[in-house]
Formats: sequence, C-alpha cells, structure tokens
Amino acid sequence: MISVLCRDSHAAIPQRPGIGQTDHRQAVDMISLPWSAIGRVQTELGSRCTGFLVAPTVVETAAHCLFLPKTGRYIQPHDVHFLRAYSKGQYAAHARAVRLLVPPEYDPRDESRTAAFDRATLFLQAPVATMKDVLAVADRLPSPGTDVVLGGYEQDFSEIVRSDMGCRVEGLTLDGGGKPLITHDCSATRGSSGAPLLSFQDGRWTALGIQVLANYGRGGAAAPLLPLVANDGGS
Repeated sequence: MISVLCRDSHAAIPQRPGIGQTDHRQAVDMISLPWSAIGRVQTELGSRCTGFLVAPTVVETAAHCLFLPKTGRYIQPHDVHFLRAYSKGQYAAHARAVRLLVPPEYDPRDESRTAAFDRATLFLQAPVATMKDVLAVADRLPSPGTDVVLGGYEQDFSEIVRSDMGCRVEGLTLDGGGKPLITHDCSATRGSSGAPLLSFQDGRWTALGIQVLANYGRGGAAAPLLPLVANDGGS
C-alpha cells in the first residue's frame, strides 16, 4: 500500500520511507545517459527535488515539490533553477525556469486522490543540453516485471545521485481518483520526488513516469508521463 509522499511530513513515518530493510542504492556516473539528463531542481526558498530533461529546455519534475502550502500557490517560475548533472557542487549546465505548467487535475491539498497528475513541466530560459542528453518518454504504460532503475538527489545523499539499478515494475494501481500509478520495488526516499522511473527500451533510456510516492517499506509509485484524460477509466 502506498503511504507517504517523498518529502517532509509531520506524520510519524520511518527514517527513510521507500528503502526497506536493505538499501539497494549505489552511486552513478553523471557523465552519460541516463544520468546526464537528470538534475537538481532547486528553488530560491531553499527547497530541492529531482528533475530530468525531455528536451533541451524542458524539465519534468513532481508538482508537489513546487507548491507552497503557506500561500496556497506554486512558486514563481523565475525562482526555480535546474542544475543538470549536479554532483557535489558541480554541474554541467544551469538555467532558470521561465514557465511552469501543472495539470489542472492535480490538487496539492488532496494528493492521494490526484497523485497520478503530480507532474510539473518546467520550461527553461536557455538550453542546458543537446538532444543527445535528453530522455525519451514512454508511449504506453509498462508491464509488470519490466526492469527499471530509479535514482535522485535524496535527503540522505543530497549532493549526489544514488540509484537502485536492479528493480522492477510491480504493476499498476489507482490513486484515490481512479487514475493509474506505476508501482515499483525500487529503493528511493525523500528527495527522489521528480526523478524518472527509467527503463532501457529499443536501445535508448526511456522515462516511464515521475517518482511521487514512497512506501513505508521498499518501493513506491510513479505518475505516468502519458497524458491522462480527466474521465478516463471512470464512469
């Protein structure tokens, strides 16, 4: 059962949700794909999440990372920075966002019901990569058992990317609104929100979804990158 968002919460939760009894994460080389497409999404208010490139000026991340509960609004785009291939203070490229797009179906105050729409697209002021350093996007939902990897700038190792390189898609579940989420058994905790759930398909690294939820034990769930129609799968 999916139980906790990959970010700070006032609820009583384990030290590292999503990890389980054994930590399967390892350090990765940020020079080549898929890791060269990943970067730190950093705001001028001090918050941090993970994001990834799907085009030289387009970053995907989790919408809940950019919501400000105190004001009930999303942070202004110009206060968001993307640091591509960030590692220990160094990065391959940097740009500010100029536009932020969140699906209207996502409600940050009702996350369990709208988790499948927990997605934010950042449009950058300048390219931070060429097309060889961006990720392909899946055109279908994955099958159970699909081999995947997942890594991001997690709370306990925020200066580097650590990844579970040997995990799998467990299946599909539904959020509270009846929309699909991709469940997986990857080790990933807070700070991995916004990271791509990755699979190597047809000779290229493909993003299947955006990490948004963590279990009390190992694993969690990703919001699909496929467009979701508001009334699909419902009556």
